[in-house]
Amino acid sequence: MTNESTINKLIEMRLTAMADAYRFQLQDHSLSNLSFEERVGLLVDIEYNNRKNNRLKRLIRKADFEQGHACIADLNYSANRKLNKKIVKQLATCEYVQNKHNIIIMGASGSGKTYLACAFGIEACKQYYTVKYIRLPELLTELAVARGEGLYTKVIKQYQKVNLLILDEWMLIPLKETEARDLLEIIHSRHKRASTIFCSQFSPAGWHGRIGEATIADAILDRIFHDSYTIEIHGGDNEKSMREVYGIKSKGDEI
Repeated sequence: MTNESTINKLIEMRLTAMADAYRFQLQDHSLSNLSFEERVGLLVDIEYNNRKNNRLKRLIRKADFEQGHACIADLNYSANRKLNKKIVKQLATCEYVQNKHNIIIMGASGSGKTYLACAFGIEACKQYYTVKYIRLPELLTELAVARGEGLYTKVIKQYQKVNLLILDEWMLIPLKETEARDLLEIIHSRHKRASTIFCSQFSPAGWHGRIGEATIADAILDRIFHDSYTIEIHGGDNEKSMREVYGIKSKGDEI
């Protein structure tokens, strides 16, 4: 069997990183001092790491983050924001995802809610959890369209399976009764099965009235508040927007 034949077979088996590494080994004579086991180990490590990296890239791409380069290490902890670094670091471990707990992030427009939520989401991707970012108005529109096309149950199940769902612009606009019922379906389907991050300009005390129908609001909020962490980011509105601080051009209306 020729070396080229071996390389072609590796490529055919979609072991392209291993094929490239094998070709490199053939050309680098300094590696001839390594044992057979060491050289095979290097090949396996390169293929393994390549697959891990590709998997991470796919997870981040599918998450559809508003801020795809958000990073926990780059967070702004200036005193006026009152952002608790200890809590942020604890949540960045993603233990809350493992435990099926939620996070509520509150703050004015431009305070950095979306950036922080996306940073948490990217950390979850690094641990190979599935993540989905979506604005609440977009989610409600998607559910309305799905109902009309006979795909409502399918879409609900798709969101149920996501390990971490990030709902931005939470309660930004008061809900219609149909929207509230749709939202209850999503929240109920994920309750104690998966984690959700809620980003809102309003404190939880104001959510009940914005949801509308009292019994539906009670059902939704009861499922959200159970086992939830709360982060309030101060600043925003009259201060320099976090978009400017992070140098971000947002595709949405707020960060």
